[in-house]
Amino acid sequence: MGLFNFFKARFEKPTGIALDIGTEFVKVLIFKVSEKGAEVVGIGRKRQRLTDMQGGVVTDLKGVIQNSREAIDEAAEMAGFLPEQAIVGIAGELVKGTTTTVHYTRRNPKSKITYDELKDIIDRVQKRAFEKNREILAAETGHKQIDIKLVNAAIVDVVIDSVKVGNPIGFQGKDISVGIYNSFAPIVHLGALQSVTEELGLDLLAIAAEPYAVARSIGFEENEDFSAIFIDIGGGTTDIAVVRNGGLEGTKMFALGGRTFTRRLSKILDVPYRTAEKIKIYYSKDMLDAKSAVKVKQALSADCKVWMSGVELTLGEFQNIDSLPSKILLCGGASALPDIPEVLKSGDLTKNLPFAKNPVVNFIQVADVSDVKDITGKLSAPQDITPMGLASLGMDFAGKERMVEGVLRRTVESMRE
Repeated sequence: MGLFNFFKARFEKPTGIALDIGTEFVKVLIFKVSEKGAEVVGIGRKRQRLTDMQGGVVTDLKGVIQNSREAIDEAAEMAGFLPEQAIVGIAGELVKGTTTTVHYTRRNPKSKITYDELKDIIDRVQKRAFEKNREILAAETGHKQIDIKLVNAAIVDVVIDSVKVGNPIGFQGKDISVGIYNSFAPIVHLGALQSVTEELGLDLLAIAAEPYAVARSIGFEENEDFSAIFIDIGGGTTDIAVVRNGGLEGTKMFALGGRTFTRRLSKILDVPYRTAEKIKIYYSKDMLDAKSAVKVKQALSADCKVWMSGVELTLGEFQNIDSLPSKILLCGGASALPDIPEVLKSGDLTKNLPFAKNPVVNFIQVADVSDVKDITGKLSAPQDITPMGLASLGMDFAGKERMVEGVLRRTVESMRE
């Protein structure tokens, strides 16, 4: 019997599981929450079968549950305990995230803003965001009445008479604007993840859009001047988040990731998929001889160009942006391919997109997730960033809730009923 079925320990410090159910791997972090942030004390990984996931979507529920169980067992054995609660990441091209802002002119600027007034504004933002995202998904899928649910929501900013505030209640002012980031997904995708946690016997703290978790973990909310494009390349999807001036513009995803490159190698080199995966990893780590490396590079060239086209098309979907950030930050397992930063740097993104200049390309480092500390010393690769982002986001559910967040949470709960 594995540790998963053996015991559940309780600690004075809040604890949790960050569960990243990826197309290629299930990745698990067990963390404790302290005053300084989250401390990762257990790590687990389990490779998925080719039939378990497709494009970030669960296709074999039984297989994903078993893989998750084994990854959690591994992390629990390292940590010495098993938390009861988990935050789970969600990806896939039908997961849509946008920031909606409502501008509101008050009739009596000298009166103080009340709880009911703030709730009314947030209600309006959420209803507008729901209808907007349902229309987008309906257009993309061809189903007019597609059933969607809110994945997660977060206050981006609250501005009163051009002054940014944390909690507007009690303030006076004439013009109020409230920006809220919302991500939505089809009910079938959310239901699959909920089924996984139920079968694992875990309390579900939250399901979070992974590009949002990654972007937020870098702390853009604390820096009003921060702007960047986050690109997380996993096994089945590429997830993109755009942050401008400390605010999240939105998140988008498209179904092309590491498996596409592996399949290409498998076909061109005429080797089994798993062998092609090993070759790809050796190539990424510069462990092939010069002749073999050239052959692999040539084999991946066409798909890299297709991937680049996907990035350009996805960035082009961010409307009402007069200028995109000149910084690109990469993470995810497939970002380790040297061809990825090369194609980003060599392409002229200014030709078809509103870049003032070609952006600088860098990788997100483990140390950049400042509020997550790795006690195990085993987190170091690009694929570790996403579960670390989930752990960072998971701390919010263990901390003290701010007033504005409480109003938003209650509105979100009413929308989910």
